[in-house]
Amino acid sequence: MNTKKELPHFYIGESLGGQQKWYSRFTDFGMHVGGCAAVTACDCAIYFEKYFNLRGLYPFDLKNITREDYLRFGKIMEPYLYPRWSGVDKLEIFIDGFGRFLKDRHVDLKLSAWSGENNFYDTQKIIVAQIDSGCPLPCLTLKHKEPALQDYVWHWFILNAYEFRGEDFFVQAVSYGIGRRINFATLWDTGYQRKGGLILFEI
Repeated sequence: MNTKKELPHFYIGESLGGQQKWYSRFTDFGMHVGGCAAVTACDCAIYFEKYFNLRGLYPFDLKNITREDYLRFGKIMEPYLYPRWSGVDKLEIFIDGFGRFLKDRHVDLKLSAWSGENNFYDTQKIIVAQIDSGCPLPCLTLKHKEPALQDYVWHWFILNAYEFRGEDFFVQAVSYGIGRRINFATLWDTGYQRKGGLILFEI
């Protein structure tokens, strides 16, 4: 088994992937404050067209991904994963929305839910298998007891790397235009009964 692996992603200027804060608080308030699921789906769509050659997912220039085109792409994705008062707070909502986006574009990419109630070790194996197969994982974190992870509370983001450091298992969270290494045991143990989880892809 690999001790570490990081999937390629893409930059828009100096930003690793897209950012929901690019949407105006005044003209796109919903996307600005609650567009993390749609942005995560946009990043995944671009990733699978760019690295798996799944055509029809991104309607703009894949070789020159600009902020302006990404903003337009997010507005295309928004009706499928529209921000709502409680957020896209269930794995099934993401699967339904992104699944309809894929179906409308005749792309055969299967999605399934991996509940946050699954234990750490089984989840660690799933993450390794997914990333080894070349698939990033959308991750939903709801409430969390750890103050250092407050930026990831009630938030969708992408896991695209893992690393074993002795007994510890780290993942890379891609969001806010950066990749951040996080101890997965801490991330997975939210301290709350209601859990988020992961989205798994199968090509």
